[in-house]
Amino acid sequence: METHQAREWRQPLAPLVPAEVGRVRFDAWKTLWLWGMLLPGALFGVRVLTPLTLGISLVLTFLTLCVGHSVGLHRGVIHRTYEAHPFTRGVLAYLFVLTGLGGPLSWARLHAVRDYWQNRSDCPPYFAYEHSLARDFVWNLHRRFVPADDRASARLPAGVLEDRWLLFLERTWPLHVLGLAALLWATLGPGAVLVCVCARTAGGVLGHWFIGYAAHAWGERRFVVAGAKESGTNVWALGVVSFGEGFHNNHHAFPRSARMGMAPGELDVGFWVIRALRALHLVWDVKAEESVASRGMTLQRE
Repeated sequence: METHQAREWRQPLAPLVPAEVGRVRFDAWKTLWLWGMLLPGALFGVRVLTPLTLGISLVLTFLTLCVGHSVGLHRGVIHRTYEAHPFTRGVLAYLFVLTGLGGPLSWARLHAVRDYWQNRSDCPPYFAYEHSLARDFVWNLHRRFVPADDRASARLPAGVLEDRWLLFLERTWPLHVLGLAALLWATLGPGAVLVCVCARTAGGVLGHWFIGYAAHAWGERRFVVAGAKESGTNVWALGVVSFGEGFHNNHHAFPRSARMGMAPGELDVGFWVIRALRALHLVWDVKAEESVASRGMTLQRE
């Protein structure tokens, strides 16, 4: 008997995202970047792993994925959950680039498209996560979604897409990752590159993808956003290891809140970083919580 997953793979991709919403193209550069990091990191990185390179890799993971991606790009640039001097935002954006995930504006645009459709009742099946993990692996990590129009960009804060520093990083982001690799090679040797760049970058890409899928398809849904097709889920373990990002149902309910872990026990390391930056007067006007009324929406508890 044919399984559900087999039937799914036989279906064309178009029904998951209608043509009037956008189209999907194979992305050779994204594919080469992922496997060019994953294969050497997995095949040779473990063999040359040392306490020093492991420690450096863990520090870089925190600085880039937590401080750069979660705090800097996601909560800071895309959702503007706090205010900061342009220099501070620029440093945080640079740390995001060193994740190796891609360009900051590409991520901001795609995030805006997902938010736009997930908050509508006519959300396409793909953005509502009505597909398997296997299909998401192929689609998300090897293809590029091209929206049919730019209406979703209006969800981004004013000036983000015209920011000169972000435009520069968008054009040059691979060079900065390769520059870090060159620095590590010159100071610690090729083993440090395999562990601290190749393995760490591949792990970041795969980890971000997996948590993004899990925090929509599985877990607890404490809130249901009225009128939205997709409200995200909270997965406690993934929320902790992803610096708060896995508490995604909370984030869908309160997207302009800097705090993602809201219930007792939901450890949100990203919010701890924001509080530390506020104590250092590097950020201010932190929106730690948001009233339902200010959002113009109603929330229902499942």
